[in-house]
Amino acid sequence: MFFYLFGFAAFLVVIHILFNYNPKARAILRIPTTSGNFIIGHALNMLLCSEVELFRLGREMAAKFQGIYGFHAFPVSIVNIYNPEDVEIITSNMKHHEKGFIYKFLQPWLQEGLLLSNGPKWQKRRKILTSAFHFNIIPKYFATMKDNDKVLIETLKKSDGQPIDIVTTISEYTLNTICETAMGTKLSEKESELGKSYKEAIYALGRLLVKRYSNVFAYSDFIYFYLTSLGRRQVKYLNVIQDFTKTIIKQRKEALNANEVSDINDNNEEDEMTGRKKRTVMLDLLLSVQKNGQIDDKGIQEEVDTFMFEGHDTTAGGLTYTLLLLANHSDIQKKVVEELYKIFGEDTREATLGDLAEMKYLELCLKESVRLYPPVPHILRQITQPCKLSNFDIPANTMCSIHIYDLHHNPKLYPDPEKFDPERFLPENSVGRHNYAYIPFSAGPRNCIGQKFAMMEMKSAISSILRNFELVPVTKVEEVVLTADIVLRNTDPIYVKFQPKSRYLNLINI
Repeated sequence: MFFYLFGFAAFLVVIHILFNYNPKARAILRIPTTSGNFIIGHALNMLLCSEVELFRLGREMAAKFQGIYGFHAFPVSIVNIYNPEDVEIITSNMKHHEKGFIYKFLQPWLQEGLLLSNGPKWQKRRKILTSAFHFNIIPKYFATMKDNDKVLIETLKKSDGQPIDIVTTISEYTLNTICETAMGTKLSEKESELGKSYKEAIYALGRLLVKRYSNVFAYSDFIYFYLTSLGRRQVKYLNVIQDFTKTIIKQRKEALNANEVSDINDNNEEDEMTGRKKRTVMLDLLLSVQKNGQIDDKGIQEEVDTFMFEGHDTTAGGLTYTLLLLANHSDIQKKVVEELYKIFGEDTREATLGDLAEMKYLELCLKESVRLYPPVPHILRQITQPCKLSNFDIPANTMCSIHIYDLHHNPKLYPDPEKFDPERFLPENSVGRHNYAYIPFSAGPRNCIGQKFAMMEMKSAISSILRNFELVPVTKVEEVVLTADIVLRNTDPIYVKFQPKSRYLNLINI
């Protein structure tokens, strides 16, 4: 018996050495980190955490270490960075542009869309889709945004000054906006119900993916999809999500075939029959290049799934937290309203793009909001060749997690980092700040191509809201509990009161 026990113990020791003392493991464990466990390394740290605890753990690790720390649980090795010098090394060029292998968890959903693809396919798709967000094209989405602003204002008026869950309300607004601007489809009542199911499925899918990410034993597709209930639930949610986007694509194709909409290249000229401006949409671009064989049906589905998710969910987060912050900081809200009064006076006319350009202080508020609450709190890259980060040698084929949230909350970069202070983004206060200290839309060649679109949408929505309402806090900033997810989410509803006001003077007291 003793011989068998000794043999088994020796076997476990050998496994431990193979798992935790191979060259890659040794390199990662030289980086500052917490102590691991026998054989399983750091896996236990994540296995025992809820989504809220996992998010909190990341913040505790960032506070404990100085800009970099390691994680190893065979076969996973991760270097975590949140200092601008290292972020620049990883994101500023194409050396390490491949997404971290954890993104494979998104492949059943987004497949090889722009977010996940690499190499020539990514370059080809990026070139096609960048034209849909060119600075000459983005203004053409503005008319549709204004239409959805009006719907949002009417929805808020119905609250009659009672608290509103802005997470739900704003998400509906951004989903409708991305459907109409980028996809050219206005959601009917039936489709709005499908849209509600779509949003619920995305939230549920995000939670499943976090559970999978925090359990290294579920990294195997076979184990996850065939041996766990999580995998089976994911398939159900994916069916809901892709049924919705397939409906969007089908409707736009039918409209184009019936000549009910204009061509992507019409330059947004006025329609002779209706007198209305013809509107450009991203989906039309994809359908037009399909005729030239540059993309197929599967490729269109990939990109629509990608942009429907990224175009509504991340912008919804940016708007939600901005409204929360403005409601809780009446002095800053007042400054935004004063700026709007200088632009519009008592005139109730619609905003123009020129007006949006004049909203300098509102832009500072939006920048500061997405610093405090970056819509995507961390991104992953695969280090494809050896490099140095914070003077540590990082071997090839190591995953790098860039913690945008912790980068943005670094007190060395942003004094009093938890304070909502829009003026920290004034030009004179930004002098000397590292170019990679602020990356809410990622950075380098793989940055977000829709960031100007998102900023225009957020400016348009917030300015419309503040021309009609005073924001009164219900949920306090300190009550918000953040949770680990694909995008930055909170655990509970966020409530704000939208108090109608007939004139700016009600708020600015002049």
